[in-house]
Amino acid sequence: MDALIVNTSTSKSRIDRRKFVAELLKQFPDALVVTGLGSPSYDVFAAGDRPSNFYLWGAMGASTSVALGLALAQPEKTVIAITGDGEQLMGMGSLASAAVQRPKNLNVVILDNGHFGETGMQQSHTSLGTNLAEVAKAVGVPATQEITEIDELESLVAAIRKREGMTVAQVYIATDEPQRALPPRDGTYVKNRFRWHLGFGTF
Repeated sequence: MDALIVNTSTSKSRIDRRKFVAELLKQFPDALVVTGLGSPSYDVFAAGDRPSNFYLWGAMGASTSVALGLALAQPEKTVIAITGDGEQLMGMGSLASAAVQRPKNLNVVILDNGHFGETGMQQSHTSLGTNLAEVAKAVGVPATQEITEIDELESLVAAIRKREGMTVAQVYIATDEPQRALPPRDGTYVKNRFRWHLGFGTF
């Protein structure tokens, strides 16, 4: 008898990704923001471009690792990685590495639509039973959340502000694809602008 596969992520998905990201970033205008490739980068750019945004165009699986490095190097800054379920699945080990370091200023927000949006909307592991918030908890992340309603954004904002430990939030978003809002694609420009924002070198 075949096992019953429950599409958990899709059944929970209802949040407007653009609205959620815009409202989150509005609460943290001075945060250093690292984006996963594809749609999370479009969401962050659509919320308003700023020099403290570090867009990752092709480094799939690297957003949490880059954000970890920033959090350790800039302990007074709030660091927020905004990524997708597919990108975080490729970088699962980064959650464990971050949990070991546990910087209090590091926050990972996973926009989970249960699909690989950049390769044709195939179902991702989160549609087939993988719970990334539980994975984060299992590797030692002290504060994890699953968010299924836009109103729960308030609890995430409160957790980020408390700085009691690294925070990971799995946000169940709708599967629709908003019109693309493309951030700068020049990696050197994005890097130099980001470094200038932090006071390193000229721009």
